[in-house]
Amino acid sequence: MSGAGRGERAQETREAILDAAERLFAEHGVGDVSNRQIAQAAGQANNFAVGYHFGTKPDLVRAIVRRYTTETEGRRLRMLAAIDSSGGSGGPGGSGAPGGPGGSDDLRAWISCLVRPATGHLDALGVPCWRARCLAQFDTVPGLRRIVIDESVATPSMRRTLEGMFRLLPELPEEVHRERSDMSRLLVVHTLAERERALHEGGGTARTSWEATATGLVDALAGLWPAPVTREAG
Repeated sequence: MSGAGRGERAQETREAILDAAERLFAEHGVGDVSNRQIAQAAGQANNFAVGYHFGTKPDLVRAIVRRYTTETEGRRLRMLAAIDSSGGSGGPGGSGAPGGPGGSDDLRAWISCLVRPATGHLDALGVPCWRARCLAQFDTVPGLRRIVIDESVATPSMRRTLEGMFRLLPELPEEVHRERSDMSRLLVVHTLAERERALHEGGGTARTSWEATATGLVDALAGLWPAPVTREAG
């Protein structure tokens, strides 16, 4: 087999392992799934295939997250380009307010850039899909949660989106800023996971489509971020 052929075969194996890990983590949690189980689910006779291709479990988690952020990055960059060209809404539900040097002055435009790349990606994956539930499982493990946050915020599109949002919230105290960031992450991650689970199980969903789900999340976050801040007494 040529070097190119071996490279293609290795990439196919890596993708099969990522698919298997994503499904097993989504269904059983990260701590209850071994590398041996992942290798077997990926059709690998070698029980050490996961370690060979990815290293440690955190390394495998990082690879899963990067596969996700690679997909959402392109979508978010296109939305940001639309904001740059029109000072616009960043998607349905925005006001299209003209932007200053930092882009749109419509908070909903920036929040849309947070939410809609994820919902659009999940919509494109179809059913069955395990990606949102897998990411939600990572969010329950402190060390893995840190990987997801670090990898997500590290992308150029996410940094630009957060800069645009926070430019419009200059008076928000730092501790409230951190608190609402956590609230936002939990709301988005687990709302997407619950919808994915309901679709997988054939049950009812709160919204009729991923697009409608995005609109609901944008509505909620647009209320959360500029909400009044009650100062603690004393």
